[in-house]
Amino acid sequence: MYFCPLKNLRIQKTMKGQEKFSIAKRLKSFTYAFNGLRILFREEHNSRIHLFVTVCVIVAGVLLKLSILEWVAIAFAVGLVFSGEIFNSSIEDLADVVCPERDDRIKKVKDMAAAAVLVNAIAAATIGLLVFLPKIIRLF
Repeated sequence: MYFCPLKNLRIQKTMKGQEKFSIAKRLKSFTYAFNGLRILFREEHNSRIHLFVTVCVIVAGVLLKLSILEWVAIAFAVGLVFSGEIFNSSIEDLADVVCPERDDRIKKVKDMAAAAVLVNAIAAATIGLLVFLPKIIRLF
């Protein structure tokens, strides 16, 4: 049996199509997303490392004059890493709320989420090597 401290929380569901479309509400949703990014960079140390590496990659890309397809690959890799970090942080925070005490099941979930970030980072590093290594070799 699982303990859930949120089980008594009342959740009000809205059915699709029940509300009228509102540009104001759509724009408001962006404030939530930007708040999530602010939280990510303020609270998650690894995200600041990813941001520093991203800035270095952008500077190197400008200096080495990447092609449009190379920029697409780099943008995809950066997005992959940041998305993974956001999902990982979300899962960890939610797991800590659901089960604040140590639990092997929660540890397994957290470890798997961290592994996903690692896989994303390895994929991004591979993309970076494929894009930058030939250009760096040509410099010498």
